[in-house]
Amino acid sequence: MTTTLSDWQLDVAGVLIGHGTDVLIGDIEGIGTPDKHTGDRAIPGEDGSYPGRDTLAPRAIRITAGIRTPGNPAAGFDRLAQLEEAADTQVRLTPGATDVLRVQRPGQPTRRQYGRLISVRAITLADAAHGWIPVEITFAGFDPAWYADTTSGLTLSLDTSAQRGGGFTAPLRAPITTGTPGTAARPGWVANSGNRSAWPSLRITGPVVNPRVWVDGQPDALLEFTVALGAGETLDVETRPGLRNIVRNGQGTYAGALARTSRLDLFRLPPGRSEIRWSAQDATGTSRLAVTWRDAHSAL
Repeated sequence: MTTTLSDWQLDVAGVLIGHGTDVLIGDIEGIGTPDKHTGDRAIPGEDGSYPGRDTLAPRAIRITAGIRTPGNPAAGFDRLAQLEEAADTQVRLTPGATDVLRVQRPGQPTRRQYGRLISVRAITLADAAHGWIPVEITFAGFDPAWYADTTSGLTLSLDTSAQRGGGFTAPLRAPITTGTPGTAARPGWVANSGNRSAWPSLRITGPVVNPRVWVDGQPDALLEFTVALGAGETLDVETRPGLRNIVRNGQGTYAGALARTSRLDLFRLPPGRSEIRWSAQDATGTSRLAVTWRDAHSAL
């Protein structure tokens, strides 16, 4: 169960610290623009350089804090042990598993960062007998974006008439009517209220053959699969950086089902409103596409 945070509180891999707790935060490094991987290259034989493509590095977040338990040094050591245990879970041994750092600013919605709790270090134990242990907490993010703490999602039945690009089917008969984009006629509308593209997770539930999923108006956001799913079978698609994978029925990777022309790193939901659509072969009409995402932000 996710803990509701109060202003000035942080949830570090499930451990609550900050205002109103016995772990007081002194400073946080890594809040702001992440470092950049620059693609600039020197011009041979000349001054200056060619401007290349700059990409953002993952966030490295360092929290300086102090455990304060006046008159109760045993409680201070217990709190330190709790933080150390959070950094020594099965997450570090499981490829693809992540810790979560959640932050609550005053008057703002809670946002989160995915990564690994790298270390918890007691800076000194000189005042531990008096109930004061300064600590340094290091969290390595996998992604420069901050995400909404709550997920958004929708589930779509198969639109057997969906064809990428739309249009009419011959023969045409009068009268011809056209609809306006609305939630009733176009159930695939999604909204990313952040200012960065969001990475959705997809689950296709069979029976279905050779599904195609795309974001309308985004030519590169197209995923085509060569796969036949029986009734109740699932295909899970993760598009987040560092975690991209395709899994069938929750077991192992099934990346071979993705067409060579499809790229998970280009399947994104742009800021604002967009539309998810899909097509496939399903004689029963019972297959489903579930899409979940978190709004993505460049700043906390």
